[in-house]
Amino acid sequence: MAPLSRHIRLADLTYQELERRRKERLVVLLPVGATEAHGPHLPLATDVIISEAMAERAVERLAEVGVDALIAPSMAYSVADFAGNFAGTVSIRAETATALLVDLGVSLARHGIRYLALANAHLDPTHIGTLYAAKQQLEGKIRVIFPDVTRKPWALRLSDEFKSGACHAGQYEGSVVMARAPQLVREELRKGLPANPSSLSVAIREGKHSFEEAGGPHAYFGTPAAATAEEGEQTIDTLAGILSEAVVAELRGAVAGSGGT
Repeated sequence: MAPLSRHIRLADLTYQELERRRKERLVVLLPVGATEAHGPHLPLATDVIISEAMAERAVERLAEVGVDALIAPSMAYSVADFAGNFAGTVSIRAETATALLVDLGVSLARHGIRYLALANAHLDPTHIGTLYAAKQQLEGKIRVIFPDVTRKPWALRLSDEFKSGACHAGQYEGSVVMARAPQLVREELRKGLPANPSSLSVAIREGKHSFEEAGGPHAYFGTPAAATAEEGEQTIDTLAGILSEAVVAELRGAVAGSGGT
């Protein structure tokens, strides 16, 4: 049988293999995304593809510094009302999304796991609010590590397109999908799409409630034709660095808080 260190997915283990892990120091990484429209050229699973790439590379980074981590099955549904008018978008209520994450955390804690790290790639502000709400409700049960890439200092490490807010299914997200799942990119469509400089973040601040209102009639923002697999690999490295650094900082803080024991 392959050594346990080669297993990075929680669901690939048997219950006995998990019992043999030192669960009080084990970190479970949860890829979080949504199933929603990402232009005519990217799959509905784009956010999940990005969050899984982030988690998988973060596990490698964490292993290099001696941190034991596993990736939980992805959370692929959340609030996605901005894309709600496009076929295939699945949006659930904020209360449902929060409750699901809380239940997941409580269940993991019941088995002795103390750390849950969220690898989030879905940027809808209401969705992000559900992650903060779940983190608050899980206080005292399990430590939730959530580096919010929409906020400083993490956002400053990502691309100019990302920081502009015009980044849904554009160069930033398209590049990661090209690096991770190129067979799912509709290349001929992607290469012919004109740039859409409309900023989702600005539209949200102005009170818009849909992609159409925000200036994205085809469910994309940014410059999809400029995406490259090379940029995607760099972005995955950056995202993995953000997640792994947040985990290490939390673990070090926990040790310091316990007097180094």
